[in-house]
Amino acid sequence: MGRVIVPLARLAHAGWVMAREGVFALVPTVDLPAPARLGLALARSIERRSDTDAAGRLTAAFNRLGPSYVKLGQFLATRADVVGREAAADLARLQDQVPAAPEEAARAAVAEALGKPVDEMFVSFGPAVAAASIAQVHKAVVRDADGSEHPVAVKVLKPGVARRFARDLESFYLAARLIERFSPSARRLRPIAVVDTLARSVVLEMDLRLEAAALSEMAENTQNDPGFRLPVVDWRHTAKSVLTMEWIDGIKLSEVERLREAGHDLVALSETIIQSFLRHAMRDGFFHADMHQGNLFVVADGTLVAVDLGIMGRLDAAERRFLAEILYGFIRRDYRRVAEVHFEAGYVPAGQDVEVFAQALRAIGEPIRGQTAADISMARLLTQLLEVTEMFAMRTQPRLILLQKTMVVVEGVARTLDPQLDIWRTAEPVVSSWIAGNLGPAGRLASAAGGLGSLLRLAGDLPALATRAEAMSAGFARMAETGLDLSEDSVRRVAAARRDWTLRLPLWIGAGALVAIALSLL
Repeated sequence: MGRVIVPLARLAHAGWVMAREGVFALVPTVDLPAPARLGLALARSIERRSDTDAAGRLTAAFNRLGPSYVKLGQFLATRADVVGREAAADLARLQDQVPAAPEEAARAAVAEALGKPVDEMFVSFGPAVAAASIAQVHKAVVRDADGSEHPVAVKVLKPGVARRFARDLESFYLAARLIERFSPSARRLRPIAVVDTLARSVVLEMDLRLEAAALSEMAENTQNDPGFRLPVVDWRHTAKSVLTMEWIDGIKLSEVERLREAGHDLVALSETIIQSFLRHAMRDGFFHADMHQGNLFVVADGTLVAVDLGIMGRLDAAERRFLAEILYGFIRRDYRRVAEVHFEAGYVPAGQDVEVFAQALRAIGEPIRGQTAADISMARLLTQLLEVTEMFAMRTQPRLILLQKTMVVVEGVARTLDPQLDIWRTAEPVVSSWIAGNLGPAGRLASAAGGLGSLLRLAGDLPALATRAEAMSAGFARMAETGLDLSEDSVRRVAAARRDWTLRLPLWIGAGALVAIALSLL
């Protein structure tokens, strides 16, 4: 019973704090069903009346509730179109201005993780310069083997943060189970699977060695990308709870006025953000899934530098193709093809009508054609999308949750720099290039080459396979002549031979399939 009562009490407390501090005032009521509007009205009835700045109260509320709720506030900070510019500006402080742990606690954590006193590893180690929900960053100086010194950023996990996240996740799982039990219409949204995705991402985010590996992998993927790069990892001073990397001397994207005063092209930066994200998601299938303003810097030459790669998303080849074709279809106004891709991917149940679904997509896509971001209500657009998913019994795809969330965040960041941003025009060069390279003639030739390579590798194994098959055949022939020997040793060998034949038979079938595929591609 306690496993239910305690998380339920935490949820109730969180709801009370958010209601008292006016968090629910951020929720747009346009197009919401009557029960939801009634619930919001009840929540707002207990809102605290105060002369204190409302936006400031929101930030304080998220900080009080802990790291999981801080992440919610970070997401809302990128959606000025939903929560309002004043609230978004204040919530942006949650991206890197959360209260930090004391410097002595951070130094002790670094020394424990790296196995040496801080003063032996660093020439200097300063107080926290930024702090977010999970970790905080200190500026330090290291000395290389040649005696040269250079500044680094040392990211260290906050003490006790893993325990607080685990506690919050208990409450989120309870809420998800209650939703699935008492709201049949919400089951298709798979709230438990959504919390599972959050839980996995938190586990990965708590191991800074994995973030270092993500930095290294993404740096290799993007080394030739225009206007985008990542900091270099200092592996000597990196462990599970400590990550040391190149110090980035730049301006955060949240400081729009500073960027403008420094002479940076805000329009070009907004396009770089959108195009970089799409390039990483479609080309690499590996993307930064926490691209809020606090994690993006602009250096002197205008290059965008991304930090804090604790949350990363991956897409397999099929998902990348579906994403590209859906975006391309919207760009080209080919709603029939967009609908077909949804059915091919299994996002829409097979029993639905593809023509009617295409009609629904047109109703969403056409009103925003030719409009700038400033003219598009993202709150209304998201409401329409949710209505369509419910109408066609679409289920939430857990693997795509990070992608969907990141797309919304990236667009929000880009439009803080350029309110007139045309998302479709900006996305078109990257999407069209990917389509041409992967689904056009060049892509088909590359796929054919890959098929032929697999076929040749299999062909190299055929002599060995034939020899083994011949030996098995001879064994069966001897068995037919001399009878079946059921000694313990013979039984073991027959069982092994049967397993071997069972395993090898699909290879012969696969070889034939590969030949057929290669011939069709060529």
